[in-house]
Amino acid sequence: MSDLILHHYPTSPFAEKIRLVMGFKQLSWKSVIIPMMMPKPDVVALTGGYRRTPLLQIGADVYCDTALICDVLEHVKPSPTLFPSEHKGLVRIVAQWADALTFSPAMAYNFQPQGAAQIMGDKPPEWAKAFVADRQAMRGGAPRMLPSDATATYKSYLRRLSDMLDGQPFLMGDQPCVADFSAVHPVWFTQYRTPSVAGILDATPLVRSWLDRMVALGHGSHSEISSSDALAVAKEHSPIVLDEPFQDDHGIPLGSEVVVAAESFGTEPTHGQLVAATRTRMTLRRSDARSGTVHVHFPRIGFTLKKADA
Repeated sequence: MSDLILHHYPTSPFAEKIRLVMGFKQLSWKSVIIPMMMPKPDVVALTGGYRRTPLLQIGADVYCDTALICDVLEHVKPSPTLFPSEHKGLVRIVAQWADALTFSPAMAYNFQPQGAAQIMGDKPPEWAKAFVADRQAMRGGAPRMLPSDATATYKSYLRRLSDMLDGQPFLMGDQPCVADFSAVHPVWFTQYRTPSVAGILDATPLVRSWLDRMVALGHGSHSEISSSDALAVAKEHSPIVLDEPFQDDHGIPLGSEVVVAAESFGTEPTHGQLVAATRTRMTLRRSDARSGTVHVHFPRIGFTLKKADA
């Protein structure tokens, strides 16, 4: 198998989710540091449009969205598992809740003025203005939750996590699972990226202890390569062909020109040829002068599929 290449940046919460999964599974990987905001020409050369962080690249295959990346890493190294058999459906439901519902109020809380000042650091005002505009564009112009509402919601979610940790070290028992990695990354951001507002964690000491245990998993073994090197890797390889049944839920045959986009947050479309639509994912074939022919993979949940001319 080709190297695991993670395209990310250090302060990305969702990238931290995958970095910790790498540590849990003790995987070796290559690190490509990408820009925090658009333009991202090397990212788009791989994906054709999708711009959310992180991406996982294996040869000429590019995996979008951390839910799918977790499935891929589970296939690469099944043990220790992210999906314990006794809670297989439940851990996915909790993970989806954490990624979809906990993340937004947590980050709205973290980005209140005191936290935002730490995030921006010594960046010039022009950078801060561009960053705010970039994230507003990713939200489709929707306003960020007010700090007061975010605080109340985040406190409630932290109490729920604390209740789950009562009497056990991780959310589902004695070992971490995908639910832990999906729930921990906004808490990690609060503690380590916006410590000025981390006092919200004082009321849930079980959550603080759990965060310490999760961070102790580390990030596995990694070395840095350039984005140009990663593009060269893609060009040197041929994408995989999934040997799984075609599941047609859209009335769109394989080989059609299609568009895939996230349902919300970062909805930039990816155009390509539909080459696979399985029970869990959709795969587009596309070509770029810099990356060559690649397959871009998306999970079924959270993404839309349409004909290119629709």
